[in-house]
Amino acid sequence: MLTVRMQHGDTAVAQLPEQVDYDNAALVRAHCEELVWQGCATLVLDASRVKHLDSSGISMLIAVSRVLGDRGGTLRIAALNAHYRGVWRLLGLDSLFPVAPTALAALRAAGRAALPGRPSRAARSEDPV
Repeated sequence: MLTVRMQHGDTAVAQLPEQVDYDNAALVRAHCEELVWQGCATLVLDASRVKHLDSSGISMLIAVSRVLGDRGGTLRIAALNAHYRGVWRLLGLDSLFPVAPTALAALRAAGRAALPGRPSRAARSEDPV
């Protein structure tokens, strides 16, 4: 369902499934909230595999954003495809949580210099973002 790709300190990166809709939005939300209850303050949801996102999925993302916000945290969305980026802008969601091109870029936007175990941007000759 939701695959946690990285969890370090108060930051987590999780991969969303191909479909986020009425059938699984509640379960995805529960997994996200579990990360928050475990101390996650910055949650990056990698949407690179998402092919279908309905209103239930969008509502779930808003709910997770509120849960994080209530605890002083932030939700970041990464790698949303062009179609859904357009929907995002149309609905005004880009002002609630902007979409970064990659999970690494979302982490950087949240004030994280680099993923744990990776050199900072200044230490690399080229940026993979």
